[in-house]
Amino acid sequence: MKSTKLKIKNRKGLTLNAHLELPANQKPNYYAIFAHCFTCSSSFSAVKNVSRALTQDGFAVLRFDFTGLGRSEGEFADSHFSANVEDLLDVQTYMTENYKAPSLLVGHSLGGAAVLVAASKIDAIKAVATISAPSTVEHVKHLFSHQVEETEDKGDIEVNIGGRPFIINQDFVKEFDNTDLPEIVKNLRKPLLIMHSPFDNIVGIENAEQLYKNAHHPKSFITLDNADHLLSNEKDSQYAGEMIGTWAKRYFPKVENVMLSTEGEQLVGHLNIEEDNFTTSIQTKNHSFIADEPASIGGNDFGPSPYEYLNAALAACTVMTLKMYSERKKWDLKEVFVYISHSRKHSDDLQVAVDQPKYMDHITKKLKFVGDLDTKQQERLKEIASRCPVHKTIASDVIFETEIINN
Repeated sequence: MKSTKLKIKNRKGLTLNAHLELPANQKPNYYAIFAHCFTCSSSFSAVKNVSRALTQDGFAVLRFDFTGLGRSEGEFADSHFSANVEDLLDVQTYMTENYKAPSLLVGHSLGGAAVLVAASKIDAIKAVATISAPSTVEHVKHLFSHQVEETEDKGDIEVNIGGRPFIINQDFVKEFDNTDLPEIVKNLRKPLLIMHSPFDNIVGIENAEQLYKNAHHPKSFITLDNADHLLSNEKDSQYAGEMIGTWAKRYFPKVENVMLSTEGEQLVGHLNIEEDNFTTSIQTKNHSFIADEPASIGGNDFGPSPYEYLNAALAACTVMTLKMYSERKKWDLKEVFVYISHSRKHSDDLQVAVDQPKYMDHITKKLKFVGDLDTKQQERLKEIASRCPVHKTIASDVIFETEIINN
């Protein structure tokens, strides 16, 4: 999974802070937008956990801060409900113009209400999922109801919501009375997943019941048993993300990733220089993975570097060899760790006798054994670690044959 920071201008010229979460192979099948809860932000742990769980099902997920929240520009008083919906529409437009039109909307709490309204306005949205969403936008007013009357006399006032101070005005308050969510859901006619906890003491489970009753099929409900409103337990938010991903597969055509042909060889590497910078796709007969360079030298850091893969091959071969050897000897080796680093060092620093001083490749291999092993057994395993096939290949003279294949 890779997160990319984005800055998106909304219709009022305010910059919205956003993060685009991509699947591990950086090739999403579909795009989704996540709308966070009232007074939260895109950096809220539940938002990140749900978004990252969805990337495992091939979705790229854009999570962003509404106007006046998190690191987005603007004032909280400007973040009334219709402004939240407008932000969603503007983010949808940005994604359509710069990436691909998002087809899934996910919203938490008041963000869930916002995605229901936005989905009714965007044809490209194919499915909607809500988490702990209210069935009436006005429901949110109870969070500061004892101070609402003051806005009529004093204009802008400071209210306390969840222990945090926010500035609101009369327009902010009135916004909550202007949206008929049950009617919007009734006319939505798009696949809808409603997730809610029966123990939610901020937005009661009866809200989910009302939304579900008004929605037309296909509609689904999943209980978030024992979860609180904010999904404070990491397991609850991860579960929510996993369930959304599983549910969404039913409404999105399965997309098969195009496999690179190895042309009869053991492995192929491919780099589209015009599109992918240093990001390289690597394919064996049954497995695919990504290589890249770190950002410090101009890469995108979407995957391990070539030398990190070299280290990985050596580490994997070492531990596998030690496993087989210890099992054959019936030794009590329960776990083995190998720590590897590659660098370039001068022969003088390495105290290696060569015809002429020069820089040489230097690999350190550190071993840690878990099990009932005496010193003699550990020393023997150290010797065997240097005899694994990859170690021997790296340490030996290798003959390369390179040829050009014409199309």
